[in-house]
Amino acid sequence: MTPSPLSDADITAHTDSYFNRTRKIVTRFGDARVTYAIFLRRPVVSAPALMLDWLEAVARKRGEKFHIELLHKEGEWVGAGEPLVYITGSFVALSDLETIALQKIGAACVAAHNAFQMSVALPNAAFLAMEARHCAGAEMQEIMAYAAAVGSRAAQAEGARGFIGGANDWTAHYFNAPFGYGTMPHALIGYAGSTLRAAEMFVETFPEDPLTVLVDYFGREVTDALEVCHRFPHLAQTGRLSVRLDTHGGRFLEGLDPQESYAVLERNVPGVLRRYRSQTELRYLIGTGVSAAAIWRMREVLNEAGFPAARIVASSGFGVEKCSVMADAKAPLDVVGTGSFIPEIWSETYATADIVAYDGKPMVKVGREFLLRNVQRDLS
Repeated sequence: MTPSPLSDADITAHTDSYFNRTRKIVTRFGDARVTYAIFLRRPVVSAPALMLDWLEAVARKRGEKFHIELLHKEGEWVGAGEPLVYITGSFVALSDLETIALQKIGAACVAAHNAFQMSVALPNAAFLAMEARHCAGAEMQEIMAYAAAVGSRAAQAEGARGFIGGANDWTAHYFNAPFGYGTMPHALIGYAGSTLRAAEMFVETFPEDPLTVLVDYFGREVTDALEVCHRFPHLAQTGRLSVRLDTHGGRFLEGLDPQESYAVLERNVPGVLRRYRSQTELRYLIGTGVSAAAIWRMREVLNEAGFPAARIVASSGFGVEKCSVMADAKAPLDVVGTGSFIPEIWSETYATADIVAYDGKPMVKVGREFLLRNVQRDLS
C-alpha cells in the first residue's frame, strides 16, 4: 500500500491549517469527546477500508482509541446524504485528521459505485481494471483499484463476473489475482512492423500464456484478426486467443460505415435501433470507434472463419453509460478493459465530515440536522 502520513509532523504538513489551529486551541482549553459523521451528497457504494485502516494506524501511533461505527458495510449501497460512518474520540486526536480521511473515502465510494454499475450492466463479461495510466500518482491508483474491487464484489454477489484483475502487479491483490494482466500495447506492434509479427514475438517469448492481440493499429481489424487466428489456430480454437478492439474514435472499424453498421445490428439484434436514442447512445451503437456494431461485426467474421472460440476484448471509454448501451445491444463481449470507473465529475467525490456530538450532546450546524438521526438514537 502507499505510505500515508502517520507522524504528527507529516499529518500537520498534509492537512488544512484551520484543523491544525483547532487542535492547538482545543489542547489549550480542554479536550472533548466528539463524534464525526462522514457522508457524500450523491448515491455511492461504501468503500471505507483505506480510510479506516489509516485512522486506526494513526490512533495506535497516538496512543488513542477511536470508536468507529460503520453504518454501511463495504460494498453496500448508500443514499445521498446518508452517513457512511461515525467516528468518536478525542477532539485533540481527531481534529487534524479530517483532510486526509476525506481524501481516502470520497473518490473511492464513487468509483466503487461506477464499477458496480458497469459490472451488473454486462454481467457475462469479465472486466480488467486499466485505470493506472489515468491516475494522478500511486495513491490515487491504489484508491481506484481498491474501489473497483469493492464495486466488483458487490456485483459478483448479484451474479456478475465483475473485475477479474488489473493491469499491473502492484494492485493485483485487490482482485485476488496473482499478477497484472495484459499482453501487448500498440507500441509493440509499431516496433514489430505488423500485427502478426507482434503476436509471433509474444508467443515466442511467452509460449505458455494466452494471447490478446490488438488489431486496430493499421486500421485492418478484420484482416489482422483473421491473420493471427490462422497463424495460431490452436490458440484461437481453444479460447486462448483474444482479439482486442480499441479502434480510434475518429474512424470506423474496417469495413464499416453508418449504413453497414445499421445492417450489422439489424442482423444480430433487430429492434435495438427502433426506439428513441440520444446522440451518445447512437454513437455507441453505430458510430465510429468501438461501437456495438463493431463488436458484432468482429464476432461475425470470427465465427464465419471457423473461430467461434476466439474471444473479443473491448476497450476505449467503457463507462457506465456505454456498458448499459452495450448490454441493450447484447454485444458479444468476453472482456472489457477499462479505467472509466474513475469518476468523471470530480466534485461529486467530495466527502464531507461534520461533528454531530460534543461530550455526548448532539449538536451540528444548521442545515445538517439530517446527520443527527442515527447519532441521537445511539446516544439515547
